[in-house]
Amino acid sequence: MVAQPKTKPPLPDQSNLATCLRGLSGCDFSILNSDELKQVAIASKKRNFNYCMEGPTLCDPTRLTADEAKLVQTATYRRNLEKCSSGSPTCDPLSLKPSDLAPVTTAAAQRNFDKCMSGSPTCDPLRLTKDQSKLVEAAAARRNLDHCMSGSSQCDPVQLTPQTAASVQAGRLRRNRDRCLTGSSSCDPFLLTEAEAKEVRAEAQRRNRSSCENGLANCNPLSLSGADLNATRAALRQRNVEACMKGLPSCDPSELTGPEMASVVTAFQQRHRRLGRSR
Repeated sequence: MVAQPKTKPPLPDQSNLATCLRGLSGCDFSILNSDELKQVAIASKKRNFNYCMEGPTLCDPTRLTADEAKLVQTATYRRNLEKCSSGSPTCDPLSLKPSDLAPVTTAAAQRNFDKCMSGSPTCDPLRLTKDQSKLVEAAAARRNLDHCMSGSSQCDPVQLTPQTAASVQAGRLRRNRDRCLTGSSSCDPFLLTEAEAKEVRAEAQRRNRSSCENGLANCNPLSLSGADLNATRAALRQRNVEACMKGLPSCDPSELTGPEMASVVTAFQQRHRRLGRSR
């Protein structure tokens, strides 16, 4: 009889072991042998230790050895110290040693002082020293003066001294004069002096004359003086002649004089000759 070849025992399921070693939900402990169960237990404890070193979210402190617990406590303390040093809201100052609490308190006081100096709404004025309060008040006064000088809505005129109030009022009048000179709708003519009002009227007349001479829609011919009206009419006549010479639809031939009509005819004849030569 021919001897039958011996069949090899089936290899263990390595994919299940890998799943168990990684702590995944698809692990089937029932098919693991004793050596594999030991490997999985060691991997699980190591994973838990790493979790504890990173933070308390996934950590199970009851599974730590005494030495591991000390390492985790050290890491936890260091993380809390870093949070307190950086001003994190999750800082637990009650867990700090006195030697660490002192510099953390100093850093927190400095951060609060910086916030107060910059006008931050999170400033706590009750934590300022007397000298810091004076500096913060001076910085706030400077900021308010800057707001008032620039015409900002954040200006608080009540906080101004008589001297700074005079400077702010002068700046306000100057800005109003500039707005009036440019024809701004926010101009308040009642704030102008007699000399400023005269200057503003002259500038408004100049703008209107320029608009009329250029044929703009905002021209107000009723505001023109006799000389300006004549200059505007001359400019309008010249623009009409140019439009007619170019054959533009804005041309009004009824406004042309005899010599102007002759120049228009000449311009058309010259264009026709140029077109004839180019063909």
